[in-house]
Amino acid sequence: MTYDQSHPIFALSDALVDELCDLYPDSATYLGITGYDDRWSDLSPAGAATTVARLTDMQSRVAALPPATNRWEDIAVAVAHDELDRLIDYYAREAHLRDLNSIASPVQGLREPFDHMNRESAGAWENICSRLERLDEVVTSYIASLEQGRRRGMTVATRQVEEAARQAEVTASERSSFTSLPDEYDEAGIGDDTLRARLVAGVAAGKAAFATLAAYLREEYAADAGEIDAVGEERYRWEAARMLGTEIDPHETYRWGWSEVAALRARMEEVAEDIVAGGGVAEALKVLKTDPDRLAATPHDLVSFLEDRLTEALERLAGSHFDVPEPIRRCDVKLAPPGGSLGAYYVGPSEDFTRAGSVWWSIDRSTPTPLYDNVTTAYHEGFPGHHLQIGVQASLRDRLSRMHRLWTWMSGSGEGWALYAERLMEELGYLDTPDYVFGYLAAQMLRACRVVIDIGSHLELELPDDQPFHPGETWTYDIAVEMLENYATLDLANARSEVNRYLGWPGQAIAYKVGEREILKMRDEVREKMGPAFEAKAFHSRLLEVGPLGLDVVRKFVLDG
Repeated sequence: MTYDQSHPIFALSDALVDELCDLYPDSATYLGITGYDDRWSDLSPAGAATTVARLTDMQSRVAALPPATNRWEDIAVAVAHDELDRLIDYYAREAHLRDLNSIASPVQGLREPFDHMNRESAGAWENICSRLERLDEVVTSYIASLEQGRRRGMTVATRQVEEAARQAEVTASERSSFTSLPDEYDEAGIGDDTLRARLVAGVAAGKAAFATLAAYLREEYAADAGEIDAVGEERYRWEAARMLGTEIDPHETYRWGWSEVAALRARMEEVAEDIVAGGGVAEALKVLKTDPDRLAATPHDLVSFLEDRLTEALERLAGSHFDVPEPIRRCDVKLAPPGGSLGAYYVGPSEDFTRAGSVWWSIDRSTPTPLYDNVTTAYHEGFPGHHLQIGVQASLRDRLSRMHRLWTWMSGSGEGWALYAERLMEELGYLDTPDYVFGYLAAQMLRACRVVIDIGSHLELELPDDQPFHPGETWTYDIAVEMLENYATLDLANARSEVNRYLGWPGQAIAYKVGEREILKMRDEVREKMGPAFEAKAFHSRLLEVGPLGLDVVRKFVLDG
């Protein structure tokens, strides 16, 4: 079918993506949009003012468009308006003056783009050199914004400062991912000694910039950091709405989260019996984490195992259960450099699909890795989770605006789909051992724990009196870590990393479970409406073509569009 894209929103959207890439070149790198890999965003207070002015101009051009006349025009206008409004609101709230945490701040954003930059030509390596050489400048601009926030009493909590400083120190050290760049250059066979010397000097400059950042955080900023991790209900509601694209009642969501925890705990006990009869969750977990036959002995073994699972899922489910565009019938599995938060994340294909989508694992490389929970993680981050979701979006050039396909991402529908994808893989029989079912339940439990920990910690709520875990007490960091160890089966290092994440990134951790809840509601409503004519594949196609927009927008176009 041919779709009409004559409405001016489509041409404007093309231009807006280029303008946004000009403002946020590091985002362009993640998206695989070429032409921006030699630059950084201006993180200074003056840069923020310029950014707001340009975003406001973009918004005025969207507002001046003629009315939409069909579904796809309506979606394209909604995408542009909502995304620009969200970005402008971020600066209006002065969130850029306290943009510091353990997982999603410039501390990570100034290192991670290098992982995804092209390395195949001299020009690509010149881009890497340019970014390394400018790290001192961009760190200085970032510090200027943090300083403005510090002078106005807008500091983040000590826990976030300490973890961000630790990560910056790793990037400044010989453990830095920058250290391997000269060897990677040699392996690329570029053969330009002058460029190599520039790269070596750039690596030293990049490390020095991160050393400056770490020193500032420890020696200056930390002195004014707060001891209280909670951000309070007013800010929490705003942060959650930014992640979800809908407003929630945090108190109702908190109670629902506890009901999910109780139901999942009961089912985990049942499956544990199939792993160790009579042993309960604790004994099952001990076996899953120590039995050599249930571990990947080396990081390479883990990558190979996960590649096989994703390849099998793609080959068997493409066409039968999901419409999978040809350009995304490959998903790479890679190991993330050391120094960041532990876990896994997905990076989508480039705009032209020359770079495949990839799942990155950040693991403790010093010990074998349990497999039981990584199978469901592969389906979440890879196929049919984020890889299918983002790949479908990128492929729908005939009906979606460029801004919709490439730029917009909301955690509620984005992470909600990925968690729903885990559920689908259990429903379809791909969790084919009790180990992997237990891992799936543990992953669901982790997301349920996130709901109660995230809301409870930031709103400083009490744990329910009718729960067996610390009834009636108020949330603390140690209680949150203990819950993730005892309920979500995490080891201590991962549990601490997770809690640091929640405390520094309020409202994001609930997106997985809340988003999945909304998708399940939509599925039930569509099934009830269509009766025997309901087809899961058709529902999934409709959901994926709307994509990771705000949950209010997704609901409108899935149910009513």
